[in-house]
Amino acid sequence: MASLNVGNLGEYLREQRRQAQLSLRQLADAAGVSNPYLSQIERGLRKPSADILQQLAKALRISAETLYVQAGILDERDRDEVETRAVILADPSINERQKQVLLQIYESFRKENALETPTDEMPSKTD
Repeated sequence: MASLNVGNLGEYLREQRRQAQLSLRQLADAAGVSNPYLSQIERGLRKPSADILQQLAKALRISAETLYVQAGILDERDRDEVETRAVILADPSINERQKQVLLQIYESFRKENALETPTDEMPSKTD
């Protein structure tokens, strides 16, 4: 497991909070954490648990996995998918509904590609 990169996590949380147009107090209330505790997380002074990260993600309407990656908790092999999702969720030029639609499309393509088998290499039964 990677070490917790609290500084980058705090910066990322602050940016997500600002993009969501939430005050520190509003996010703390929505996530069920104290205002001083959230402030310490954003300043890189505290290491939040996975549960707290999940609460913050829910309040920010982003995936918990995104915060786990930022905190260095999530396994590296899942990083590409999570980063793609994070980029979509962080894009300020599209609204929340559009972000959710894009994520659904992305996930459907991933599932479709996972189910596909390489049929090009298999001999045809019509010989």
